[in-house]
Amino acid sequence: MAHEEALASVPLFSQLSRKDLARLGRALVERKYKKGETIVKEGEQAVAFFIIRSGRVEAVRGAGGKTKLNELGAGQVFGEMALLDGLPRNATVRTLEDTECLVLSRWDFVAELRTSPHIAVGMLPILSKRLREANDRLMETH
Repeated sequence: MAHEEALASVPLFSQLSRKDLARLGRALVERKYKKGETIVKEGEQAVAFFIIRSGRVEAVRGAGGKTKLNELGAGQVFGEMALLDGLPRNATVRTLEDTECLVLSRWDFVAELRTSPHIAVGMLPILSKRLREANDRLMETH
């Protein structure tokens, strides 16, 4: 799968043009992780976003990773909010098997936004939709 196709499958980037996807795709770096390796650690500064190309990971939280939040596989993503806010990670992600990811650093992403701010404008409808959905879920629980 070409890097721009991988980005196009991510909801956050789904409204971007092919040209913009290609620009961001050039910034993606391939990384391989062995089974049992920690990719990101809860509390660390968030510096990258990941698209899983192959393998499986689990997201865990709390001391010793006792609370399992999610399990993700090929085609799924994690860390997309890191691109936007750079705040500390709220979970640890570790591999359940050998895993290959495409990684987009926050540094490279922000550099692209500085030269092509219309990319951010293209992402706004998706971000707004996510905020509305989160709001709706909060309202349902109250």
